[in-house]
Amino acid sequence: MNSPIMIACAHGTSNTQGAAEVNALRAAIAELRPGLDVREAYVDVQQPDLVDVVAGLPEGEAAVVVPLLLSVGYHVKVDIARAVKSRPGSAAAAPLGPDPRLAALLDQRLREAGVTDNDVIVLAAAGSSNPNAAISVEELLGQLRELRSNRMVAAYGASAKPSVPDAVAMLREELEGGAGAGESAGAVDVGGRVVIASYLLAPGFFHDQLAKAGADVVTEPLLPSPVLAEIALDRYDAAVAKAREAAAHAPAETAEQAPQKAPAEPGANAQQGGLFKAVRRFVTKYFPR
Repeated sequence: MNSPIMIACAHGTSNTQGAAEVNALRAAIAELRPGLDVREAYVDVQQPDLVDVVAGLPEGEAAVVVPLLLSVGYHVKVDIARAVKSRPGSAAAAPLGPDPRLAALLDQRLREAGVTDNDVIVLAAAGSSNPNAAISVEELLGQLRELRSNRMVAAYGASAKPSVPDAVAMLREELEGGAGAGESAGAVDVGGRVVIASYLLAPGFFHDQLAKAGADVVTEPLLPSPVLAEIALDRYDAAVAKAREAAAHAPAETAEQAPQKAPAEPGANAQQGGLFKAVRRFVTKYFPR
């Protein structure tokens, strides 16, 4: 039984190390799922472009685009959605975040950086003009709060507020006993440090900016970690299951709607029957019950 092609679609970066980390993530996905066709694509900066990859798929082959992105945003809602819509038989999976496993990985990065309970933390995400992206980041922040007792706030590199430098400045003022300090600010212990938890996949432009935001410590990005490959495959499997469920209900819906339609010409009936059989063969091949 053939599985749909996975198009592992990243944002793209000009940072050599960042690009290598994302390529290694694709390799890890393929290693975890032998036989799965995992293809490379990007929505910005790098090639091959997602639109070209989708357009170049073999005829009749199904595909699932898995965003190697941490939240819903413009690239998921527009770029990836548009590419999927242009190709019948393709589907889009959910982005990698939020996920409790990412919160655990962030906690690991904080421990690796020597962060203590007295430190205050800025969860730094890339940012998006799509409000759903901030909701995703806040959900991840809630998951991280279940693992740590630190005072924590979310901030963004672009397109959303507060910015990372503004959040760092606010927390430093709290630490120094300035405006907003005290119980309402989370009763921060004097003597702690301001730490940026990098909620970014890999080194690149946004991670470079974190070093300039005025924090005492900046954690490493999420990659490398086997957790990301596991999440990507979970997102792929969920998208395949959803497509299979939708396909299973399609014939029943067609039958219910049939009496409402005007009688078709014999030739049209034959053509419609042929199309239905073709779709059914496609569904049976790639999304079996």
